[in-house]
Amino acid sequence: MQKDLKNLTDLEAAAELADLSKRLKELEEAYHTYDAPLVSDAEYDALKRKNEAIEAAFPHLVRSDSPSFRVGAPVADGFKKITHKVPMLSLGNIFDVSEIADFVDKIRRFLGMPDTQEIEFVAEPKIDGLSYSALYHDGVFKVGSTRGDGMVGEDITANLHTISDLPKTFRLENTLFAHPIPTWLDVRGEVYMSKSDFMELNAEAIQNGKKVFANPRNAAAGSLRQLDASVTATRKLSLFSYAYGFLEGKKWSSHWEFLTSLKQWGFPVNPDVKLCKTVRDLIDYYNDMMAKRAMLPYDIDGVVYKVNDYVLQERLGYITHSPRWAIAHKFPAEQAITKLNAIRIQVGRTGALTPVADVEPINVGGVIVKHATLHNADEIVRKDIREGDTVIIQRAGDVIPQIVEVLVEKRPNDSQPFVFPATCPVCGSLAVKEGDDAITYCTGGLVCPAQALESLKHFVSKSALDIDGLGTKNIELFFELGWIKYAADLFELSEKYGNELRCRDGWGTKSVDNLIEALNKACSGVALDRFIYALGIREVGEATARLFAKTFGTWDVFFSVVTSENALDTLQHVEGVGPVMAQYVVDFFAEQHNLEQIERLVKKIRLLPYEKADEKQTPFSGKTVVFTGTLMMMTRAEAKAKAIAAGAKVSGSVSIKTDFVVAGEAAGSKLKQAQSLGVDILSEKEFHQLLDVSSNYQYDNN
Repeated sequence: MQKDLKNLTDLEAAAELADLSKRLKELEEAYHTYDAPLVSDAEYDALKRKNEAIEAAFPHLVRSDSPSFRVGAPVADGFKKITHKVPMLSLGNIFDVSEIADFVDKIRRFLGMPDTQEIEFVAEPKIDGLSYSALYHDGVFKVGSTRGDGMVGEDITANLHTISDLPKTFRLENTLFAHPIPTWLDVRGEVYMSKSDFMELNAEAIQNGKKVFANPRNAAAGSLRQLDASVTATRKLSLFSYAYGFLEGKKWSSHWEFLTSLKQWGFPVNPDVKLCKTVRDLIDYYNDMMAKRAMLPYDIDGVVYKVNDYVLQERLGYITHSPRWAIAHKFPAEQAITKLNAIRIQVGRTGALTPVADVEPINVGGVIVKHATLHNADEIVRKDIREGDTVIIQRAGDVIPQIVEVLVEKRPNDSQPFVFPATCPVCGSLAVKEGDDAITYCTGGLVCPAQALESLKHFVSKSALDIDGLGTKNIELFFELGWIKYAADLFELSEKYGNELRCRDGWGTKSVDNLIEALNKACSGVALDRFIYALGIREVGEATARLFAKTFGTWDVFFSVVTSENALDTLQHVEGVGPVMAQYVVDFFAEQHNLEQIERLVKKIRLLPYEKADEKQTPFSGKTVVFTGTLMMMTRAEAKAKAIAAGAKVSGSVSIKTDFVVAGEAAGSKLKQAQSLGVDILSEKEFHQLLDVSSNYQYDNN
């Protein structure tokens, strides 16, 4: 960050959050949907922490599409969708041993426990693989899925059937002392590829002239997420089980007890799982796993600490998409020294010029890396990175690492500073920075072939119009042939080039007919939020597009607002939309070329009005709740968290807009004010009667 948080203005903070939301979404989609990470774990984690720090300092600027609200990424093309009965969420992270005590202290404070009271934890290795869910009915495997976006995953039932480690039926040994088999049990864990199997797979690929995998995590994800399960069957995959989601049957009292049941039923449970009773135990476990890491037959990128007692887990609950009762402790990034051969510039959909370093191939922690991210022009200047430099690079399990440091003493005598281009390397248009933005943008817009191509890919992507048969390769083909330049051109493909397409290699009558059918389907009706997102307006992600659709209802209303004289002011009054984003929207619709292409699109596509999805209703949904006095059954923090989880807004002051005041012992002026205003007063017991205190959320270890 260029400035300390305390010195940022609201406008600067909003711009930082907008950039972070966009960048993190790109990284999450690459990692989870396409198994093709763009940056190292360390860089991703650093960006997440930066986002969290700004949000904490500027809570009024938290975006509706904040990375803090996201888990995973949408389901990829071709897979059947599986809706998780219990969401598959993720864990928060810590990165330093000193943070372990802070994590434990936060738990004690939330629960109102004295420092002397012991909390038992289960410590587990954090496997670097792909999360899975396996649903069993009466001990028989029925359905398997990936995490997806946490709510909806990919159907990989057939693929999981090919992995011998996964029991297809529960083993029934030692039944006298075993936990009763649940009617329904969703077992969750991690699919991975061992280091030796990974090396063998890549050696075979090289021998056959095929592309190799960058690391075991990518190999496992790519092997498991095959549309043809017979391909998965040829890969040597393993798994560990460590959690459960949906459960119908008798519950366990602790996580350790649950893991014991898994082992009795034949599930692989990591042998390095350990019970810990003190902070010192957790520190010792972390150090022990760090020392053993290189010798393990599989990759781990950290350890996980979980409160063992399930009653305490339920009381602790969740913060957005992660539990309070568990945390991932990440290992530091691995480093190596190599030579930077060249710096090249990539151009993205929004025109962002992103520098990438091509380095001499080097083995970093068992992975051969060839590229490193350079972030932006300011980063190159700050670190004085030059072509020909000897550099230290680091990674933490992903493909593209980052450059940590330049070894200046090894710099060639004829070295010259890198000059960031003042024009776009693709179209030659002027390249500029906007205000304090660290990113340089091509000003060519859709005149730039790189931006035009990426915009087309975005328009047909899964979260936008989701048009079958128009994947990246086909979009690139049609673009290179000159058949399409703008999104509206897609809907003229059949009329102009249908016969020619049928004659091309790899295409036939059936494939062309399928493409035409998919395009016709898109024309017949597109949800308003998907269409707004598909337009590719800078900083308008899925959540913001949905917010606009929900706020304005129809395309006609939305379009009239964004093209009106008061557009900027109106948009800034939409909750969750800041001045920077509003300006980007206004600028987009002020561009005549964009208006011309939108006019073409709305003539071809039927835009559906926004339909609000059914939401679970509770007695607190949409209500404003104020707490006063001392609560006896749980801490104030815990009570607030439960109310928010039930759909309430928690306020610190009583007003005419307050719906409930929860009055504990020795309630004071807030209670009197509520009584004078006629606000409903709840005792703590009545609050609990209205509130479902049990959580329906689970997590996975990533």
